[in-house]
Amino acid sequence: MDIQQILNKLGISELNEMQQHAAEAILGSDGDVVLLSPTGTGKTLAYLLPLVQLIEGDGPTPQALVITPGRELALQSAQVLKSMGCGLRGMSVYGGRTAMDEHRKLKEVKPQIVFGTPGRLNDHLDKENISRYGIRYLIIDEFDKCLEMGFQAEMEKLIKSLPGLQRRILLSATNTEEIPQFVNMSKKGTLIDFLPEDEQTSERITLYEVHSPQKDKLDTLRQLLLSFGNESSIVFLNYRESVERVDNYLREQGFVTSRFHGGLEQRQREDALYRFSNGSATVLVSTDLASRGLDIPDIQNIIHYHMPESEDGYIHRVGRTARWDKQGRAFFILGPEEQIPEFVIDHSPLNIEHYEPTLKMVNRQSSMVNNLTPALPKMATLYIGKGKKDKISKGDIVGFLCKSGGLRSDEIGRIDVKDRYAYVAVKREKVRQVLRETRGEKIKGIKTIVEHCDATL
Repeated sequence: MDIQQILNKLGISELNEMQQHAAEAILGSDGDVVLLSPTGTGKTLAYLLPLVQLIEGDGPTPQALVITPGRELALQSAQVLKSMGCGLRGMSVYGGRTAMDEHRKLKEVKPQIVFGTPGRLNDHLDKENISRYGIRYLIIDEFDKCLEMGFQAEMEKLIKSLPGLQRRILLSATNTEEIPQFVNMSKKGTLIDFLPEDEQTSERITLYEVHSPQKDKLDTLRQLLLSFGNESSIVFLNYRESVERVDNYLREQGFVTSRFHGGLEQRQREDALYRFSNGSATVLVSTDLASRGLDIPDIQNIIHYHMPESEDGYIHRVGRTARWDKQGRAFFILGPEEQIPEFVIDHSPLNIEHYEPTLKMVNRQSSMVNNLTPALPKMATLYIGKGKKDKISKGDIVGFLCKSGGLRSDEIGRIDVKDRYAYVAVKREKVRQVLRETRGEKIKGIKTIVEHCDATL
C-alpha cells in the first residue's frame, strides 16, 4: 500500500512540507535521519508512512523498534499505525502491567513494529520474547526527553543488543546540543530541521494573561473555565498533589474532568485520557506528563495554573493546542505577585493580551455567579464488559447499541475494544436510555455489563 492510499484512509489530502522531506530522506537513502519539528506537526506519521514501505509485510518477527519516553506515547503511536490500515501489525509494551501478559500477546500478535519504553523493551529482548535478530530499524521518538529522563544506560544497552540494526531515526520537538555516541549515527545521516530559528510560539496560538486577585487561584480558574462553555481545555500544574486538589475542586463545582499524573495506576491514566479524548470530559487536569506524546487534535485551550518551569516545558505545553493547521489559545493565571516567565515572552511572536473581558462577563452577573453551572460535555463514556477475547468487534458494539439501546449510529462516538472489555462514547443525553434498554440484554448471545464511566450525568 503506497503513501497516498494510506492518506486517503486517514482522510488527509496531502503531506505537509516536513513530512514530505522526512519521507524523501527515509525512502531516498539508506542513512540515518534526525528529524526536528515543533509539536503538533505530525512527526509520528512522518516516520511511520515511509517506514511501512520498508518493512516486509509477511515477516513473523519484529523488524522495527520504536523507543518512547512514556507509555502514553507508545500506546498512541501503535494506535496511529493501526488507523493507517496498512496491514502491518504493531504492539506497545511498557511498565505498569506484567511482562508475562505482554509476552503472551507478543506471541499472538507477532508484531512487525514494537513501540515501547526502554526498560520494558530491554526486558523482552533479554528474555527473548522479542527476537533481536530481525530488527533493522530503530526509531527514538522524543529522544531529547528520553535523555532527560535518564534512559541513557538502557538505550545504550538496547542499541548494542541489536546485531542486525541498519538504520536509526531520531525525532524531537526541541534541539539538542549533542547526540550521544552510543546511538552510533552514521556520518552520511540526514538532518531535517523544521524548528523555527528562535523557536517562537506558533502564530496560530493566541496568548492571554488572566489576573487572580488572590494567591489561591481556584475561583479565577473556575470563572475562566465557565467562560469556555464545553470547549476542551488542559490545566497544567507542576505537582501531583496540586492536580488532585484542583481536580477535586472542579468536580465539586460541577465540571466533568479527567485527572492525569504519574502517581496514578496505568489503568487510571488510560481511562482519564480516553474520557478526555473522546469528548466525555471537557477538562484535563494534569502535570507536565500530558505535555508530550498526546495527539488529541481538538484541544482549544491550554491553561497554565502554575507557570512552566522551563523553556522546553513551555513549548511542549502549548504544543498540545493548535495541532496541524488549527487555532488555539493559551492562558496564564497570575497571582498577585506572579509574572509570566521571560522565556515565554521571548518566544511569543505577538503581544500577550489581557483577558479581562472573560472575567467581566462573569462578574457582571456577580449575584448569580455561585449559581452558574458548567456546560456538560457532549459525550459520555460507557463500559461494556466484553472485548476481543469474547470475539466482540466494534461492529458488534454498534449493532448492540442501536438494536438493544435504541441509538442511531450518529449518536455513537469513539469505540475502543480491549481484550476483556470495551469503552464507547455516546451522546450524553442518551446514557440513561441506553442503560435502561440494555439491562439484561445480550451482545452476540453473551450476557454483559453496561455501566456509565463518568462522574456525573
